[in-house]
Amino acid sequence: MLFNLTWINKHRFFEILPGLLVWLTFTLAIVISFIRPIWAIYFIIVFDTLWLVRVYYLTVHLLVSYANFRKGLKVDWLEKVKSLTAKNWTGYWHLVFLPTYQEPFSVIDKTFSALKNSDYPKNHLIVVLAGEERDRANFLNIAEQITEKYHSHFLKIFVTLHPKNLPNEIPGKGSNLNYAGHQAKILIDELKIPYEKVIVSAFDIDTQVYPQYFSYLTYKYLTHSKPTRASYQPLALYHNNIWESDPVTRVVANSTTFWLLTDLARNERLFTFSSHSMSFKALVDVDFWQKDIVTEDSRIFLQCLFKYDGDYEVVPMYIPVSMNTVYSGNFWHGLASQYRQMRRWAWGVEHIPYMIKQFKEHPHMPLKKKMYYYWNQSEGVYSWATAPILIFIMGRLPLLLANKVTQASVVAQNAPIILEWLMNSAMVGLVISAIISTVILPKKPENKSWFYYPIMLLQWIIFPLTMIIFGSIPATDAQTRMMLGKRFKLGFWVTKKR
Repeated sequence: MLFNLTWINKHRFFEILPGLLVWLTFTLAIVISFIRPIWAIYFIIVFDTLWLVRVYYLTVHLLVSYANFRKGLKVDWLEKVKSLTAKNWTGYWHLVFLPTYQEPFSVIDKTFSALKNSDYPKNHLIVVLAGEERDRANFLNIAEQITEKYHSHFLKIFVTLHPKNLPNEIPGKGSNLNYAGHQAKILIDELKIPYEKVIVSAFDIDTQVYPQYFSYLTYKYLTHSKPTRASYQPLALYHNNIWESDPVTRVVANSTTFWLLTDLARNERLFTFSSHSMSFKALVDVDFWQKDIVTEDSRIFLQCLFKYDGDYEVVPMYIPVSMNTVYSGNFWHGLASQYRQMRRWAWGVEHIPYMIKQFKEHPHMPLKKKMYYYWNQSEGVYSWATAPILIFIMGRLPLLLANKVTQASVVAQNAPIILEWLMNSAMVGLVISAIISTVILPKKPENKSWFYYPIMLLQWIIFPLTMIIFGSIPATDAQTRMMLGKRFKLGFWVTKKR
């Protein structure tokens, strides 16, 4: 009982800590701006300088990943797989999970159409369409239409219906996937396929794979020294409805893509995100996706990392999958949905107390690796919440609050010039992002004029604003909710697709 009480207290401490650090940072920035504005001026200059170095560092990795991405698209990956004669590639199968809740037939149909058009032999693909009992009538109707239309194209379309109100779980993608995974295990056992020869892909329901996705994935899996000790992370593009989306939504969606691009070049920092792939054996070993959390997509990596005492990694895949932006036809509804989506992603802060608990339960995992992942996660959520506000808002506060004597000092006189120079220098990364985002756009629909191309470039002007409204604020919101306790915790919110 004492151990449990001690752990409960420790767990709450690490739930409180991220939000506490964020609010302590904001409070100190304001207080110091009032009582010691010259200190605050020095601090913000140093902070912006360090952030400028980080921007250039990330831009280099962005360019490296983009080059690898363009190079990867030119390779015939199916031919490379077939060249691996010693690996007996025909002895491997792909198991694709598609969890869905209230999505319309049109969205699911496009996902299946993309799977059908992939170049990999479809008789090696098993597709699991995982619905919710809460949406029983609608889902079963859609599942019947999908099965009738596509059943001849795959080895099997396996339909599951996740019961509602099961114990020890929250409604959402994680609990749906957990149930579907256990049902798929029964199927795999019946087919007598070894777990290590089943490659799993867990996709959002709007995920449309590029034609060579499974060929690329198979090649990566077969050439990895420990294929069952790795997850495989593709590049997420939000291109399905990019031409119909508004500029704000497009900038936020592309920002997510570029964040993932920079991490693909730094695979030691990679977590699984959204749509990802991995070994079925690893899934079985960790008893599938955790069913009582919101951010199951990144948690599954941590589950495997600790299960194997640190002997697990995420392998970058320089091939894309395409998904929808949150735009649903109404500008203001789209903005609200974008905020809720970013807050849900920011709820990944729930990994921090989980990691602390797992550190204690896995003493054989190297301490250096524990500290590395803890630092990356903690620093990541802290910077997400604080950096944009410190740079774009609080950086001006001490200059406004300084008294006349301080304002007359050399530092205060030159601070606006220095800060402006730092911000202008950081624009290099923004310009590169704008150009790349325009170059990789899908083909323009015939009903859109060429005028949209300059809009796609100029829309990046609003990036500083989106960084605050759809970056700092939802991240602070999520961390504050966790800090305040159970009553304020988030459940899983489903992004509406169209």
